[in-house]
Amino acid sequence: MPRHAAYVPHGVIPAVLLPFHDDLAIDEKSFRSHLRDVAATEGLSAITINAHSTEVASCSFDEQRRVLDIAQDEIGDRLPLVNGIWADGSIEAARIARMAADGGASALLVFPPAPFTLGQSPDMALAHFKRIADATDLPIIAFQYPLATGQGYPRDTLLKMVEQVPSIRAIKDWAGNVPQHEMHIRTLQSLPRPVNVLTTHSAWLFSSLVLGCNGLLSGSGSVIPDLQAELFRAVKADDLAEAKRLNDRIYPLARVFYADPWADMHNRMKEALVLLGRLSRAVVRPPLVKLGRAEIDRIRAALVESGLLGAKASRDAA
Repeated sequence: MPRHAAYVPHGVIPAVLLPFHDDLAIDEKSFRSHLRDVAATEGLSAITINAHSTEVASCSFDEQRRVLDIAQDEIGDRLPLVNGIWADGSIEAARIARMAADGGASALLVFPPAPFTLGQSPDMALAHFKRIADATDLPIIAFQYPLATGQGYPRDTLLKMVEQVPSIRAIKDWAGNVPQHEMHIRTLQSLPRPVNVLTTHSAWLFSSLVLGCNGLLSGSGSVIPDLQAELFRAVKADDLAEAKRLNDRIYPLARVFYADPWADMHNRMKEALVLLGRLSRAVVRPPLVKLGRAEIDRIRAALVESGLLGAKASRDAA
């Protein structure tokens, strides 16, 4: 049973990171500290685990279950947990969904299966989501990838999905295309059974939010959950002056976190937390590798520019 049974995905949902020891085992003590740190932020609606940000592709089924157990023990009484469903096959996706439900998760974030990069039909997408929905009645967030990847759902497919799978209550929108993103917001949030659009366009979050998203789900919320929550509140209140001020602070970090290659975005966020004294080490699992000194220096400079790290502290740490 979910610990927050009435939860519908909306609002500000950081996706936390997963610290590792030097031997690549999960650093449970640091993970607990990181969870507490992020969850202490005012204005969050949930926390996401077992997703890109926690390097889920490198985590076994048992490790994913352990990540959920730790998060439930540490913050589950305070905030709903959104558990990612990362699997190339629908049978395994349903198994992970049942595990998440048994572990008290309040919602599922369903990643598109990798075979869709070779092409998909509406029937394939429906079969995938229906099998997951048959495994649990938890609300589903469908992760909408860019259409060019083959893993994004075209408009007609998306509408069939939300019509035929009622447990789809939101999408995590990474369309990467402004007109398509606006269409999602206007269309899905106006349905007789509204489906919330949670932006994950964290490289241009302010621009995305002003289009009218009902929430955001972001890995950079692992570093700046407070700034994201304040930005969301300012946009919802139509306080654009305050929203612009906050965006000016977020921009330097967005610029370094979401530089090429994008696969290193959460690697960079770990390095940011080390620089801020919130993590003791920034270990990532292969195929990711440790960032070089020049890139870490760019992250340090962005933290200073954003006002999160004092210039003197930065010089001393260097």
